[in-house]
Amino acid sequence: MSGLSAPNATPVTGKADLVERLASGCKPKDQWRIGTEHEKIGFAKADYSPLPYDGPTSIHAMLSGLQRFGWAPVEEAGKLIALKRDGASVSLEPGGQFELSGAPLEHIHQTCAEVSRHLNEVKEVADEIGAGFLSLGFRPVTRLEDVPVMPKGRYKIMRDYMQKVGTHGREMMFRTCTVQTNLDFGSESDMVRKLRVSLALQPVGTALFANSPFKEGKLNGYKSYRSRIWLDTDADRTGMLPWVFEDGMGFERYVDYALDVPMYFVHRDGRYLDASGKSFRDFMDGKLDVVPGETPTISDWDDHLSTIFPEVRLKQFLEMRGSDTVGWDGLCAFPAFWVGLLYDDEALTVCEDIIKDWTAEQRQQLREDVPAQGLQAEIAGRSLLDIAAQCLDVARATLNGRARMNGYGENETVFLQHLDSMVRAGQSNADRLIDLFNGEWGGDIDQCYRECIY
Repeated sequence: MSGLSAPNATPVTGKADLVERLASGCKPKDQWRIGTEHEKIGFAKADYSPLPYDGPTSIHAMLSGLQRFGWAPVEEAGKLIALKRDGASVSLEPGGQFELSGAPLEHIHQTCAEVSRHLNEVKEVADEIGAGFLSLGFRPVTRLEDVPVMPKGRYKIMRDYMQKVGTHGREMMFRTCTVQTNLDFGSESDMVRKLRVSLALQPVGTALFANSPFKEGKLNGYKSYRSRIWLDTDADRTGMLPWVFEDGMGFERYVDYALDVPMYFVHRDGRYLDASGKSFRDFMDGKLDVVPGETPTISDWDDHLSTIFPEVRLKQFLEMRGSDTVGWDGLCAFPAFWVGLLYDDEALTVCEDIIKDWTAEQRQQLREDVPAQGLQAEIAGRSLLDIAAQCLDVARATLNGRARMNGYGENETVFLQHLDSMVRAGQSNADRLIDLFNGEWGGDIDQCYRECIY
């Protein structure tokens, strides 16, 4: 569902083409798939320093070593920047965060097998070169200025533009890691229902998967500092999209929103041309000065959509974007949670009932409270812990109904056990790490490189 897509040179002749591009994602239920992505933080085991692009213990060494498992290399300007295999890809985030963009799969047993295979491959290569990878949503020690920069053209444009539109944009680019799941819809009305439910409940996912309590060797005062960073990254392209809950929501309304989001770049002949702050509407009129007289292709539109970062993003599928990277069990639990809420009509109806009386102001306040308060946050007089428990009950019913079994006769509810234990304890992984730091670790942040390594 994500990863490296083939170019589409079809010309954009008008707004209707952009609406149709989104609408083309509609699929019958038997074709709905699950795509899971996650990022992780690489470090050198010798001194816990971040992995540079080049060298014996490096990102390049990782990408080169993984090719033994059948991954094909992808280059940009002569630099190895990604790998692809069987509909999946391994790619780099701006600060060298290592990302798996999984293939679209039928059930979560397959998703978890894909994650496990990838992490085993990564560990084999990392062990050989003296590297490790952390399951945290934010770099626990490394300062922003010490994070290596990866050789990808689009990131230089983003890095420069981020300084103009928010105070935390570079932090987001270079020091955060997320887990994401990409899910399908059957029709425009189904998309709207799922988008509304997932936006409103995204803070529940943030709280359950909160996993970034450290910054520069200390507690940072948050359970999901990654989520806090997104509150002040770029208001034009982030947030809870309150207009999604208004009458008239549909594919065209999202296109109108996306057209008003400033551009980052245009990709031509292997180069990224700086179009930061410019208008896609001007591009459609042939008035974009970096490519004078040209009008966009569908690939240009897809590129533009990929530079918009709301809590849930609409492409030809829906992307759940609100949560921190977590450990091995959590990477399997994450898609299970969202599939359980969104891939059943009855589950959607229950979720709609949970959120029906929440105002835009309450949803936004919850979004702002959760980074620090986590499962202890409240909305409309209810604790998020109580809502999370109810959501898990809904998800469990959906996964039981799907009856997708593994070789041991277990259905997909097995992946919710990780979250069930958290809700019973009233603690996310961030809460657990905070307790460890204040207790058993005695304030020694180096312990996290042993506790949180994949």
